[in-house]
Amino acid sequence: MTNFQSGVIAEASSDALFLTFNVKNQNFKSVKATLVMAPTFTAELQEKYPNADLHMAVGISHQAWQNFDISQPKELAPFPHIKGQDAEAVSTDVDLVLHIRSLRRDVTYLLATKLHSSLGDSVALVEEVSCFQYLDSRDLTGFVDGTENPAGESRKEVALVKEDEAFKNGSYLNLMKFVHNLPKWEKEEVKTQEDIYGRTKEDNIEYAGADKSLHSHTKRTSLKDEHGKSLEILRQSMPFASLHEKGLMFASYSKSPMPFNRMLESMLLGDEHGHTDHLMKYTSIKTGQAFFVPSIDWLKSLA
Repeated sequence: MTNFQSGVIAEASSDALFLTFNVKNQNFKSVKATLVMAPTFTAELQEKYPNADLHMAVGISHQAWQNFDISQPKELAPFPHIKGQDAEAVSTDVDLVLHIRSLRRDVTYLLATKLHSSLGDSVALVEEVSCFQYLDSRDLTGFVDGTENPAGESRKEVALVKEDEAFKNGSYLNLMKFVHNLPKWEKEEVKTQEDIYGRTKEDNIEYAGADKSLHSHTKRTSLKDEHGKSLEILRQSMPFASLHEKGLMFASYSKSPMPFNRMLESMLLGDEHGHTDHLMKYTSIKTGQAFFVPSIDWLKSLA
């Protein structure tokens, strides 16, 4: 068994479930007992259904952390509140998140049910969002999602904490629920959509830098640090849809929340000349939550 929660860096799945909770009546002792067993519950189902490629990540927010450990990941903070001209990101922080995914919806369900049953009356379910792979890993806007994701061992380098010894192999998770205005989006010509993204729609070819609008999504999220190194996050995002609501659960895993925060500011506030991400004209941000996903050893230490 690895010491990091496999849901952080595993390759894309065809099914995912995001469950968020608040702890009721300070029942943190009962919640701790479930978190201790969560890796075992996952491993048992992984062994029973090896073809399901089941993975799980449990995260704890800033507001709940002190009830689990007196020491805290140094960059764990509330989700940032950013108001831009086309969209506003607000903090809707909750205590816990369970991010479960697999290649089989039934196995995702089995683990979710097991964990929820174990948590029992100690928590209140805030939201349950079931996600799915859409076509060849596209967002419901029709564009391929996660094109710039790191691959292979680079996924660990980007997503897992290395320097903070107490919380090594943990990860910072920022989670957002975007609800798309697809009727508005689908009225646009394909070329207009492509200019907004900064890449072609059908064959997923990114525009050359000189050809990108300063308002394009790829321009606003392709950032560098003070040393000229590209800022990276590991996206584990997936679309969701019902007949009345359609969108994207955006999940960013990283060894620091800084790259995500910088990208969000670039999208909503824009650069020094006010060039914002015009993709935000076609979607709305419903939730924004920040968590730390600790290592398996840390979860076991709660015993």
